[in-house]
Amino acid sequence: MRVALGFRAHSGWAAMVAVAGAMDAPRIVERRRVVIADPEMPDSKQPYHAAAELPIVKAEALLGKSVQSSRALALDAISATVRALQSQGYVVAGCSVLRGSGRALPGLEAILASHALIHTAEGELFRDVLVWAAQECRLRVIGVPEKSLDAELLKRIASLGKSIGPPWTQDQKHATVAALMTLCEC
Repeated sequence: MRVALGFRAHSGWAAMVAVAGAMDAPRIVERRRVVIADPEMPDSKQPYHAAAELPIVKAEALLGKSVQSSRALALDAISATVRALQSQGYVVAGCSVLRGSGRALPGLEAILASHALIHTAEGELFRDVLVWAAQECRLRVIGVPEKSLDAELLKRIASLGKSIGPPWTQDQKHATVAALMTLCEC
């Protein structure tokens, strides 16, 4: 049976859902919280916030170290999930990562000068880490703009929570819809 992974990223973690079936009859196969910021590494959850306090060269180094660490964590989590699903007889057809507005960010100095852009850049960093890791696992990755999720489908998906139990927050619901969209495209 084919499954798709769906991710909704936050600062340092992401909600992950593995979904099988179709839009009208989805089946949640797996769901978990994926840690993508090393709790032992200071400032890894909000690296742009920390970088804003540093000279640009040190800021670049901190961000590079944070990205590498987060990539390693994401790769470990996604590859372990894929292996576990495959061992249960599933074929992972692809992966979706919920995206933000999609507007291009300015250069690092401009980002670090704006608190709003710091938050935007951190969101993009963690989404990009998930995309990179999924591609390293040779998964087809689809970026799904969060604002494009079908409201009616979200309402239908919400009812799944009664049968599968917690956690069934907005994170899991949105990741499920994105994963279903990926199943339809793959």
